[in-house]
Amino acid sequence: MSLDGPLSIVLAGSGGMGAVYLRALLDRRHEDVYRLAGVVDPYPERCPHLDELRTGGIPVFPEMADFYRRRSANLAIVSSPIHVHCAQTCLALENGSHVLCEKPVAATVGEARRMTEARDKAQRWVAVGYQWSFSQAVQNLKKDIGRGLFGRPKRLRCLYLWPRDDAYYARNDWAGKKRYPGGGWVLDGPANNAMAHDLHNMFYVLGAETDESAKPVEVEAELYRAFSIENYDTAAARGRTDTGVELRFYVSHASKRDLGPVLRYEFETGEVFAAGRGADIQAKRADGTVLNYGSPDLEPMKKLWDAVDAAKTGRPPVCGIESALSQTVFVNGMQSAMPLIAEFPRSLIRREEEAGRGRLWVEGLDDVLERGFETGELPSETGVSWGHPGTVVDLRRPPDVPGI
Repeated sequence: MSLDGPLSIVLAGSGGMGAVYLRALLDRRHEDVYRLAGVVDPYPERCPHLDELRTGGIPVFPEMADFYRRRSANLAIVSSPIHVHCAQTCLALENGSHVLCEKPVAATVGEARRMTEARDKAQRWVAVGYQWSFSQAVQNLKKDIGRGLFGRPKRLRCLYLWPRDDAYYARNDWAGKKRYPGGGWVLDGPANNAMAHDLHNMFYVLGAETDESAKPVEVEAELYRAFSIENYDTAAARGRTDTGVELRFYVSHASKRDLGPVLRYEFETGEVFAAGRGADIQAKRADGTVLNYGSPDLEPMKKLWDAVDAAKTGRPPVCGIESALSQTVFVNGMQSAMPLIAEFPRSLIRREEEAGRGRLWVEGLDDVLERGFETGELPSETGVSWGHPGTVVDLRRPPDVPGI
């Protein structure tokens, strides 16, 4: 059903990505399309826009339940840490709100299933904030793949080397954790945070329908760390979808080079490729025709405005729980494939200071991951002394929690 009058919105999380959502909402608050009914954050002092909230008379609540005890919202935006995505989404649904949940949909498959049940019971929708999925570039590419423009998909690869520094892992109390201290699963790592978009996109573009992704059935992964964290900062994985498409995924925050994302999607009669943040996605067909789909990073907040429009019209957005679930299944499988994170040898870890910020990188790691991207080898298969093999995990019946 369509909604008359301004849409009411509650935002959970006002720091980090939540601050980006809040800035966008504050910038357009005078358009009379919506009203910001409240912000939820137990630590509002970290919000860079707190003074504007106070000046505008927008209340801040410590918990989602505190907001719903006093107010209501047509749309809830959940931009909180991963370990509360499930609880906050379910609570918002129980109180009649549609939900835009920031990526990933949840930490575990079981949490995503509970969110699906809550959504269906509430008869509302849940969108997941993989902004590439909302972009016109990816939507056009997905349509062309679906209509067979490049033939049958054979192999999809991603390489992403994104160096991070000490501050990245010190920015909150859950970065680099498997579990939140005293709480639920986080599984924070490159594949479930910074590079989650790139992993999700490989499944999403192969989905038969707009709100569908290809389903992974198998994964073999190796997980490593250089930083003093609980989970991994480097991952190499290969997998397979239910239609036999091969996947290769090589990512690291402990690299020397800043490279990627490098995408190479191979089909029977064409190839899709991109290289670098903000780069255009292009395709080359067997007959030499080159297509340019543009950059999927041009409108990073399109997911927000699509969700606002959907909440007013009742038409669900393009990326929901089902299409986001493949990434969660794959990540849970990666963690299960290597329950104990392998340590890089201290002799290979280099440290450097730049502008007062310290970072680590691993000697020779970049070459190993680039080689794997090309050949499909995992580090343990290349002969490096630090390689530790993981196991092959069957994802056809994924458990509610990873086997770690």
